[in-house]
Amino acid sequence: MKRIAAIMMVLVLAAGVFAGCGSGKGLTLNVYNWGEYISDGSEGSFNTIREFEKWYEETYGQKVTVNYSTFASNEDMYSKIASGAVSYDVIVPSDYMIARMAQEGLLLPLDFNNIPNYSQISDAFRGLYYDPENLYSVPYTYGIVGIIYDANVVDEADIGGWELLWNEKYSGRILQFNNPRDAFGTAMYKLGIDVNTTDKTAWDQAYQEMLAQRPLVYSYVMDEIFNMMESGEAAVGAYYAGDYFTMVDAQADNVDLQFYYPAETNFYVDAMCIPSCAKNKELAEIFINYMLSEEPAIANAEYTYYASPNSAVYENPDYIEEMGEDTMAVLYPDLGDFSQQYNRLAFRNMDADMLSYMTTLWENVKIN
Repeated sequence: MKRIAAIMMVLVLAAGVFAGCGSGKGLTLNVYNWGEYISDGSEGSFNTIREFEKWYEETYGQKVTVNYSTFASNEDMYSKIASGAVSYDVIVPSDYMIARMAQEGLLLPLDFNNIPNYSQISDAFRGLYYDPENLYSVPYTYGIVGIIYDANVVDEADIGGWELLWNEKYSGRILQFNNPRDAFGTAMYKLGIDVNTTDKTAWDQAYQEMLAQRPLVYSYVMDEIFNMMESGEAAVGAYYAGDYFTMVDAQADNVDLQFYYPAETNFYVDAMCIPSCAKNKELAEIFINYMLSEEPAIANAEYTYYASPNSAVYENPDYIEEMGEDTMAVLYPDLGDFSQQYNRLAFRNMDADMLSYMTTLWENVKIN
């Protein structure tokens, strides 16, 4: 989703993070994104930010400086934007946060005349609940939550559903999300409960399921899952599909990480938006359009290991070959009607009352 990254990769490429147009020195664009969410030139990869600066000067005959900084969660990003104390031109929120920010007037409608590459975005990603009229967002990446397990520890007969996270056979080797929305989601999908329900008795059922799981859980984690699964310290955990491949690349010799999607699970989309505090809206739209062009779009998809809604990526033969058949099958599973599945299963905004109720239940789970 969205990923939730603790690695705060901050590439400040020039001074004046909150400046607008530089008088006589070109333009400044302030971009705020997730950590580890853009191809940054490391290990010889495509340096998206530097290449955009070069491309812009060659195309428009004017220098542009991109100040690129990162956030660890949607809530951190939201707090900064809502405070009015900062100015960013491009942000990359997750779906539910886009819905909230649009409702609160924190996003600007996009001028798609400046984003012609939007035509490459699959129709399956248009009209989704968080931006039903396609006014405020351009999908950047998406993913699905699944279960990662060590095949050297977990019996094949035990895999397939969310039940694996409650299997007493693997007590002390199970990891659970360390955030209430995702954690309760695993229980609700397991029980067949609508994850967006406002019925508190349904949430109480999920709460009892979480309490039943508590003695089996080795740790509640976010980014800590990487080291624990890679090293074999843990054997079962739920996480985002793209991150599974990062773990596989670093797994120990005695670990055999595998992955599957339960029948019902969370879908998420992260999208590029322009906040109402932006000082360079047209430049921001040009940047978004550049991000959709073939070379940077493919480089970013390869770097993040997340699925792309951009046909310039998922239909590109070189990208398909680079990813490989097994990876493509995980990142782009055959889901039938994606938009129908997404609108049915994805997390949505919670009102203040339900958010408070969930938080209270979560605190009780952690205390127990």
